[in-house]
Amino acid sequence: MSKMLRVILALLTLGLLITSCTGGSGPQTATVGQPAPDFKLQNPDGESISLSDFKGKPVLINFWASWCDPCVSEMSYFEEIYDEWSDKGLMLLAINNGESSATVESFLQDNNLSFPVVLDTKTVVVRKYNIQFLPTTFFIDKDGIIQEKVIGAFPSKAAIEKRLSKIIP
Repeated sequence: MSKMLRVILALLTLGLLITSCTGGSGPQTATVGQPAPDFKLQNPDGESISLSDFKGKPVLINFWASWCDPCVSEMSYFEEIYDEWSDKGLMLLAINNGESSATVESFLQDNNLSFPVVLDTKTVVVRKYNIQFLPTTFFIDKDGIIQEKVIGAFPSKAAIEKRLSKIIP
C-alpha cells in the first residue's frame, strides 16, 4: 500500500473515531448522565409546552407515533402512570413523531388518553434526542439530568414504575 493511501486511510479512521465519540450531532444531544436538551413544542390545541416548564420536577418523556404498534400497546400503561404518579410530582410528556394535530387528537380521543402530548411535526426534537426507534422513553430527574433511556415498549405498568425510582425519591 502506498504511503499516500495509508495517510488517507489514517485520516479517515481518525475522522470516524472523532465522530463516533462525539455522537456526530453537535453539542446538545440526549445522553444518559447529561442534562436533557430543552425544547418547545405545541400540544394539539396549539399551546406551547417546553421541557423547562417542568424545571425542578422529575419528567418521563415518551417518543411515539400512532402508526407504531409497540407505542400503542404501552399507551394505557402511561395513562395509568399519569393518573397515579402526577400527584407525586411526576410530569409525563408524550412527544408525537411527525403526525398531524388531527391524527393525534383522534388517537387520544379514541383511546381515552388524557396525559400531555406535544407534536413534533417537523421531527426537530426527535433529531435533537437522536431518536432512531419508536417508542423511546427518557427518565429525567428533578435536576434535568437524563437518568435512563429505554428503547422499545414497556410490557407492563410495573416495568415503568420500576424505573421511576431513578427519578423519584
